[in-house]
Amino acid sequence: MTQTVANANAPVLRVEGLTTSFRIDGRWTPVVRDLSFEVRAGETMAIVGESGSGKSVTSLSIMRLLAARSSRIEGSVQLAGRELTTLSDKEMVSVRGRDIGMIFQEPMTSLNPIFTVGRQISESLVRHRNLSQREARAETLRLLDRVRIPDAQSRIDAYPHQFSGGMRQRVMIAMALASKPKLLIADEPTTALDVTIQGQILDLIKDLQAEETMGVLFITHDMGVVAEIADRTLVMRRGVAVEQGETAEIFHHARHPYTRALLAALPRLGEMRGTSGPRPLPIIDPDTGVAMPSGSVSETVDKSQSPILAVRDLVTRFPVFGGIFGQQVGTVHAVEGVSFELAQGETLALVGESGCGKSTTGRSVARLIQPTSGFVGLDGYDVLRLKPLDLRRLRRSVQMIFQDPFSSLNPRMTVGASVAEPITTHKLAGSREARDKAADLLERVGLHASMMNRYPHEFSGGQRQRIAIARALALDPKVIIADESVSALDVSIKAQVCNLLMELQESLKIAFLFISHDMAIVERISHRVAVMYLGEIVEIGPRDAVFSNPQHPYTQRLLAAVPVADPARRGIRRDGGERELTSPIRPLDYVPPKRTYRTVGDRHFVQNEG
Repeated sequence: MTQTVANANAPVLRVEGLTTSFRIDGRWTPVVRDLSFEVRAGETMAIVGESGSGKSVTSLSIMRLLAARSSRIEGSVQLAGRELTTLSDKEMVSVRGRDIGMIFQEPMTSLNPIFTVGRQISESLVRHRNLSQREARAETLRLLDRVRIPDAQSRIDAYPHQFSGGMRQRVMIAMALASKPKLLIADEPTTALDVTIQGQILDLIKDLQAEETMGVLFITHDMGVVAEIADRTLVMRRGVAVEQGETAEIFHHARHPYTRALLAALPRLGEMRGTSGPRPLPIIDPDTGVAMPSGSVSETVDKSQSPILAVRDLVTRFPVFGGIFGQQVGTVHAVEGVSFELAQGETLALVGESGCGKSTTGRSVARLIQPTSGFVGLDGYDVLRLKPLDLRRLRRSVQMIFQDPFSSLNPRMTVGASVAEPITTHKLAGSREARDKAADLLERVGLHASMMNRYPHEFSGGQRQRIAIARALALDPKVIIADESVSALDVSIKAQVCNLLMELQESLKIAFLFISHDMAIVERISHRVAVMYLGEIVEIGPRDAVFSNPQHPYTQRLLAAVPVADPARRGIRRDGGERELTSPIRPLDYVPPKRTYRTVGDRHFVQNEG
């Protein structure tokens, strides 16, 4: 399906010679330099690049959302022929929301938690379209239906926290489209979303764009997303446009080395077919911008020894309270009858959408959450029966790496102190020895010992994740639970962290429980894969078997939703993209059905339906 581009000679947005500078140490330092591009009506222009490339600063410059005292914008930004850089602040306020809509990466931080979603959308309609409150509410309902919020009539008065991530992003799209803008700026709108929800949002933006013939400026670091949504693409590196043109031309005949490196570093689903173990990813050299070839790791796992981790019939439930007297009215069946084993030096990936129970499974195994029942055997311990003192000893065998290292690192402690703290807490060494080991661990994860006296805010996201890995290694664990540890990282930083995990596994024989919704990364890093849906494992087996021969309908849907780096697929719409994960909340008298599995291959098991 080819999108119609209307009035191609009259760009909705024209940017010429845009240079944005920030005042740093009393000097103006340019972070975007001499940038020029156009977006036409009905067209999608993608700006792609890694963190620090200047793509988000570009969008904020267009919207005039940068602080006037510490930033300076030069050049020309024209919306439908109207110069935006010379408008007063009051005039610019009327442009935002009315003529330009914007969708941000994290809708929870963009939506006001104390107001209903209906009120927040209506506010824009009253302000920019002069509707009455009654008219605005009716239009809000129409918009919620239009972005496919189920049962919009009952959800218009709900609060943001009562929506899933995908539904919150739909609310943000409804708000951005409320005043029928000429231009929609989407800044990383799908980065933190599960693969199926991401597919829904991409399809939704395409459909709404076709209806309104609006221009879309789509900002991302995911080349797979670019291939599926963009007519034209602009590649940025260090504040400069290194290449721009038709998306198909850039993907098939990229001229700049950095563009070729971005494409080479992109993990593609299916490229690991026929292999049995992990394979490192190519890394983009930060100085040259060229993709460097990856090394190799062992594909074999020693199965002769007893598993380091054995989980049997794990159940974790949470009470739901309500009513006038705050009594328990239901139960969240977060994890229901989960069983698996993990060998020394093996990576088992838990995959599925948000709410499927994969993170709760990891936290239950580490006893960060108290499971309801089941058996967890870890390094000889019966985890669920451990007393507090024994549980403390268990922490030496199992460690966690979380998605956001900044929130898991103490901002008031130096990174050296954070890495050394577990060693002194468990009384494994004195303060001097702990500090020496911390220095060695930082070196091992690719940082310098000289950085020990710095604080977390002085590091990039990728560096902070390396610090979190160093801290997890401090107690010489046998199992590391990595919970979405690379999902928010750029392609090259993601490759560096994944390769580091594989190298550490190779040298230290650590077992990884790798929790993720990024199927392409899972295919690269894992030995086996377990697919979770509504708290249950619906399919588990060797990675190649699950990816090349998926048997359960949910596994097939997950794999079909992964963006493919092929511009020829840009007009494709996904089948079944409107389904949200069914609620795991059950009545108090609910009895879970006994699940059975069938064998479809060597160590490949699929849950029987029904």
